[in-house]
Amino acid sequence: MFNTSILEWEGREYDHNPKSTDWYWALGIIAVSGTVASVLFGNYLLAVLIIIATTAFALHASKHPPVHRFRLVEQGIMIGDDMHPFERMISFSVLEDVKGELSPMLSIKTESWFSPHLIIPLNGVDVDVVYDYFLYYVKEDEHHHTFNDLVAAWLGF
Repeated sequence: MFNTSILEWEGREYDHNPKSTDWYWALGIIAVSGTVASVLFGNYLLAVLIIIATTAFALHASKHPPVHRFRLVEQGIMIGDDMHPFERMISFSVLEDVKGELSPMLSIKTESWFSPHLIIPLNGVDVDVVYDYFLYYVKEDEHHHTFNDLVAAWLGF
């Protein structure tokens, strides 16, 4: 159905930053403190929520990101087997590191509830070709880091 590829490349969703043992100890101490405080105040639901969130953080911190296959096709962009059509995209921006230490990223805002903001690494691909192709179909706009991006970077994710 989406056979005509303009460009194909692979990349990771994010760079894996290995966490030290101290990071896990700090996470555990904060979680135990929050859980004990919640139980002392009689808020058992919050205590359970803290335990679940801590487990999710620890599992996510230890996980290596998978390598995704990206394909720029005539109708949009495919990430693995998922199609993101141009019609559902609100705007895009190519984010480049001024210092040149990080590879360029394609930031796409979509109408989707499940993936409203896509960040796609552009390492190993001609950035100008991707930019020109997106500019033809989608409005370019300045994209800024979201609060979630800043918190994740602060936590080392």
